[in-house]
Amino acid sequence: MGTALVHLAAIVGGVVGAVALMGWLARLVFGSARLPLPARRREERAAPAGRPLEQVAADLRRLGRQLAAVPAGAPMARRRGLQAAYDDVLAEAARLLEVPHALDEVRPGRPRDVERLRVQAALADAGLAVPD
Repeated sequence: MGTALVHLAAIVGGVVGAVALMGWLARLVFGSARLPLPARRREERAAPAGRPLEQVAADLRRLGRQLAAVPAGAPMARRRGLQAAYDDVLAEAARLLEVPHALDEVRPGRPRDVERLRVQAALADAGLAVPD
């Protein structure tokens, strides 16, 4: 009985494999499937990691203006949300320009404010127009 099950499994596996191969070949012939590219050609076609620096700089300026325009009576959640978004974009700009930063590790409060000012100055030294 055991050998009969092994033979049956081999036959079913062979039929399923043949049908799958025929389906893939049909898709290849009719154009909806493509042959896999070699690994080195995949790396050449890989999309660049991250956004362009111009877009990051524009977001940095936009968020800086929005943060400066928060009225005095606005909810604290709005200010903290804008500040967190600004810090994220500031860290992204620092990574793009290879400026060392610790915005991800520093706790909120005065230490993060000091780190934010340091990163802004370093980015300005690197040539990026950063809002005050």
